[in-house]
Amino acid sequence: MSGFDNSRLAVVVLGAGKGTRMKSDAPKVLHPVCGRPIIEYVLDAVASVGAGETVLVVGQGSEEVRAEVGTGVRYVEQGEPLGTGHAVRVALEDLGEDFDEILVLPGDSPLIRGETLRALIDERRAQDATASLVTAELEKPDGYGRLVRDASGGVERITEERDASDDERAIKEVNGCTYAFNRPLVEETLGFLTTDNAKSEYYLTDVVGLFVSGGHKVVPVGAPAEEVLGVNNREELAIVDSIMRSRINSALMDEGVTLMDPDKTYVDHGVKIGKDTVIMPLVFITGRSRIGSRCRIGPCTAVKDTVVGDRCVVEFSWLDGCEIDEDVNIGPFSRLRPGTKMRAGSKAGSFVEIKNTVVGPGSKVPHLSYMGDAVIGDDVNIGAGSITCNFDGEKKHSTEIGDRAFIGSDTMFIAPVKIGKEAATAAGSSISKDVPDGGLGIERADQENIEGWRESGKKKDSKKKGTRKSDEAGEVPL
Repeated sequence: MSGFDNSRLAVVVLGAGKGTRMKSDAPKVLHPVCGRPIIEYVLDAVASVGAGETVLVVGQGSEEVRAEVGTGVRYVEQGEPLGTGHAVRVALEDLGEDFDEILVLPGDSPLIRGETLRALIDERRAQDATASLVTAELEKPDGYGRLVRDASGGVERITEERDASDDERAIKEVNGCTYAFNRPLVEETLGFLTTDNAKSEYYLTDVVGLFVSGGHKVVPVGAPAEEVLGVNNREELAIVDSIMRSRINSALMDEGVTLMDPDKTYVDHGVKIGKDTVIMPLVFITGRSRIGSRCRIGPCTAVKDTVVGDRCVVEFSWLDGCEIDEDVNIGPFSRLRPGTKMRAGSKAGSFVEIKNTVVGPGSKVPHLSYMGDAVIGDDVNIGAGSITCNFDGEKKHSTEIGDRAFIGSDTMFIAPVKIGKEAATAAGSSISKDVPDGGLGIERADQENIEGWRESGKKKDSKKKGTRKSDEAGEVPL
């Protein structure tokens, strides 16, 4: 950007739209695109301009918008929604006299880039124009105002689609709803707006025609088509989300991440992934997740609000709110819930669920187990089918398993219970008492064998199938 001082530039972001076509209780600007509210992308682009102040015009749902955006902007309530021209007028009435240049843009166009905004400002200044506006060519311009040019190719006016003639609707150059204005002139011209249009609103677009008819210069600044796309319904939200996802994925690949199928890889804004990591198809990495270098993630894996260290493998699994150190192997078909901490070199294998549990370095929960509210030491092996019985109906209780313990298959830990270092449990045991260091915990009922059971079963009446005789227990269900 040129060396112009932007301290006397104010930005007005129009975020008061109801979003009726979204059919949602949430304000339109708070709908997420790649895991982040639409308005946050717009404000990021605005921040790169370095303006003296940013005004966010809010309306219905303003409390939710304020809670999400926080401080750093001036909020102005539009009150009764009377159109974009009215919204800008309300904003300027609240703005101090220190600003003589205004940048106006919609709060529902998250694909706008900071460089486009800076070019818009620079072009207006360079040509000493009253206004500059962003335009773009759309193959399907339905829903957008059309830029009408005069015989010499200059800007004549903007016509909203509802008010356009058939010839004007055939125009593919659309208004991007983003402008840079000389403040005194736009402030004066807003007073001449009327509601004589299809929506009975004060159109900000009408100031362009008023400028031109008054002999003032208006400069169009072309931008890529995607940057002017706004979100007015769920279909447009999906289109914008797809484009933003493509931007995110392209940036990741530029930084050394391999995406085996970018079109089937879903990464939220703000996620960090280290170089030489391979992301397989149908992977969802969302929230505040961080993935290290030289990992392999997926296929068919979801990682949410989770930190994954270097050289990890996660496949066909779900991770939510976890902390994964380096060299950890997870899956296939593992579910790791919030509070799970997998230390270096540990493993959570097939059909394993872990919740609020520390799995120590080198320890393994290989398959078919549930570990909840537990602390597992170093180099522990958890046998298949083992679970922590951590809930008594009212409270959760913890299980502690010491370093190098060996847990036999199908062990039930009836918490609270502690297994000592280098201790073991016998397969099929329900452990309700602490096991000392080096000890063996075993709990089994005596086995009973019924001799001749198969032969006697053949002689039974068909009506009695499904029972067996026992001298002590009588007929016993199978």
